[in-house]
Amino acid sequence: MIEKDLLAIKAVALSPENYFTWTSGIKSPIYCDNRLTMSYPTIRRQIASQLATLIKEQYPDVEMIAGTATAGIPHAAWVSELLDLPMTYVRSSAKKHGKTNQIEGVISPGQKVVVVEDLISTGLSSIKVVKALEAVGAEVLGVVAIFSYELTKAKDAFQHEGIGYHTLGHYDRLIEVATEEGYIEERHIKELINWRNQL
Repeated sequence: MIEKDLLAIKAVALSPENYFTWTSGIKSPIYCDNRLTMSYPTIRRQIASQLATLIKEQYPDVEMIAGTATAGIPHAAWVSELLDLPMTYVRSSAKKHGKTNQIEGVISPGQKVVVVEDLISTGLSSIKVVKALEAVGAEVLGVVAIFSYELTKAKDAFQHEGIGYHTLGHYDRLIEVATEEGYIEERHIKELINWRNQL
């Protein structure tokens, strides 16, 4: 269960009484930094294996793996190796120097691509990557990620754009595991669920 591992290595932190501030400015009782998984070979191998299985199950026609810069890149690399597929990665915007590339790697028009993300919060950064790939002629089958906050905002954004997505870890299950493992008290559950339901 990936939620247990993320909590154990502090890739996910819960603070229902002292909120974090995300880059977007959103105040949140949870903070997820899946970059930490790179430092734990057993966990990163497990993540790569599970993402590869998820992709084979949900997107069997995949021809290329695309990582999101920066946190999705290493996981995309490990997954593409397991699936023996070519890989590319996509920046949030084009470079300001050199060839000014936003996408690194070779993509052929019509190539079927699955995007690998580390985390889905509002979904907007993932959608931006999908659109960048589509702009160069790729056919994006969907997005996979390690964890999702399961925000309504993200679900609505993906649905509006007609993009499918799947994640290994889920917010509700994380709250269950965190309670069972003693990371939070039962009295915090309502606060954590209400926060998610408001976004």
